[in-house]
Amino acid sequence: MTSAVNQSAKRLLVLIPAFNEEGAIAGVVGEVRSTVPATPILVVDDCSRDSTRGEARKAGAQVLALPHHLGLGGCVQAGYRLAYELGYDYVIRVDGDGQHDPRDIPTVLKALEQGDCEMVIGSRFVDENGAHTSLLRAAGILFFRAMLRPILGRPVRDPTSGYVGVNRTALALFSATFPLEYPEIEALVVLQRKRFRFVEVPCRFRPRRTGRSTITAVKSLYYMIHVLLGVFVNVLKFEGRRK
Repeated sequence: MTSAVNQSAKRLLVLIPAFNEEGAIAGVVGEVRSTVPATPILVVDDCSRDSTRGEARKAGAQVLALPHHLGLGGCVQAGYRLAYELGYDYVIRVDGDGQHDPRDIPTVLKALEQGDCEMVIGSRFVDENGAHTSLLRAAGILFFRAMLRPILGRPVRDPTSGYVGVNRTALALFSATFPLEYPEIEALVVLQRKRFRFVEVPCRFRPRRTGRSTITAVKSLYYMIHVLLGVFVNVLKFEGRRK
């Protein structure tokens, strides 16, 4: 797999973390391929129990098969680390469930290429109304918006979005340290600690193609507590460095 990726252009890699997405992954890979035909696609399979790996390979993606289930953060970091070691300049993450519209990849890439930020967030709330957002998730987004505003010193409209692009500077950071569970919000605080910049661009979000979200009301509560603790630790580290 490494040699195949090395033979491709090193400018952009599309990273697709996936866990038990056999019903959607081939379609996602196909849409990415149609949008950016010459761009390498890496599916990081988080020890799926179904045929995700085989479907991804048949669709034309390179596959990094993890030997153990690491969770979303560990899965994404594994992809970031490989991309950094292989010399890519930009990585854009697209989820494997089909909710992110790959046609917006050029929008994310253009914002990265402008050089005014280290990370670009594809937001469903910039020029869109978040119509495909559940009430539970919408409530969480409002909560984290309010929590992050004083920490970041600026608003962020879609703090839980996984439609994310990073440049090589952020890639170096995230390949070395990355939140292992529910990473999106903590990653913003990590960026703040390093005084890195982010921007949001409008991206289209769709209902997931197959299966159901594993985030229940109980897991949402756990998610909020876990993220709050992670943010608190990162803020303490940031304040310690300033003293």
